[in-house]
Amino acid sequence: MLLASLAIAIGLVILVWSADRFVEGAAVTARHFNIPPLIIGMVIIGFGTSAPEMVVSALASWQGNPGIALGNAYGSNITNIALILGITALISPILVDSQVLRRTLPILTLVTVLAAWQLLDDFISRADALVLLGVFAIIMIWTVIQGRRDQQAACHDTLGQEVLADLDTRTMPLRRAMMWTLVGLLLLIVSSRILVWGAVSIAQGLGVSDLIIGLTVIAVGTSLPELASSVIAARKGEHDMALGNILGSNLFNTLAVVGIAGVIHPMGVGHEVLTRDMAVMAGLTVSLFVIGYGFRGQGRINRLEGLLLIGAYTAYTAWLISSVFLAA
Repeated sequence: MLLASLAIAIGLVILVWSADRFVEGAAVTARHFNIPPLIIGMVIIGFGTSAPEMVVSALASWQGNPGIALGNAYGSNITNIALILGITALISPILVDSQVLRRTLPILTLVTVLAAWQLLDDFISRADALVLLGVFAIIMIWTVIQGRRDQQAACHDTLGQEVLADLDTRTMPLRRAMMWTLVGLLLLIVSSRILVWGAVSIAQGLGVSDLIIGLTVIAVGTSLPELASSVIAARKGEHDMALGNILGSNLFNTLAVVGIAGVIHPMGVGHEVLTRDMAVMAGLTVSLFVIGYGFRGQGRINRLEGLLLIGAYTAYTAWLISSVFLAA
């Protein structure tokens, strides 16, 4: 058990570090080949920040641990909204004034409805997974087209602009950038294997399901890049970046992460995923939709609402823990 816990800790540290190296190397490489900043921000950096969830879930699915794969994706979404946005709002209340976010919020809500509909038969087939990946591709293409047509949207791609501005202050040869991209990707795979092994070992040792481990330890661990970038953005007053980071990550998790895992290995899903985890994820998404739109004025997530979000995450975690004891 001690070795498994150490594997999780080491795996998470390497996972977060390698994801950062992968994003930096890929972005610099793209700049060398004159790829537009908007594409770098929306596609390369978007994939990079969700790389931990993608690689962990893909490997877990490949190794026959669908609970970790699905729990990681949905648990990360719940963690992103309830815990990370809650902490971010406590640091600095988040204003919601970007048209890009107002477009993304309804899309995220519809995507969540689609994901819930696919769980009605307690099974995610390859066909279901391909639908998710198809929707993801359509959204990415639409986002890029809208970004090119709307200069304001490009300006509000704050995550991409922030990283690109940071890259512009440094010089990195193409060969080194490509090396970091490859090293980052390889370490992502190695650390994910270590992390999944540790998680499965602990689950077996404690007699709990892979799903519970995926929804808690793995989900929080793979969400660390989102936590770091959102907190930094909030302290800099970059409200759109803080919220946009979460919205983009949740879209990636629901569509790409689950889609890739489902294509690798169809997943039988316990009914509690729909009635408990998906219900919580959908409820949080709808609450974020309402807060973000600000029907009575400018949308904002204040400190009180941040505390409520953290309270919701605490209650959900307590629910998961209690379900383990009741099952025992």
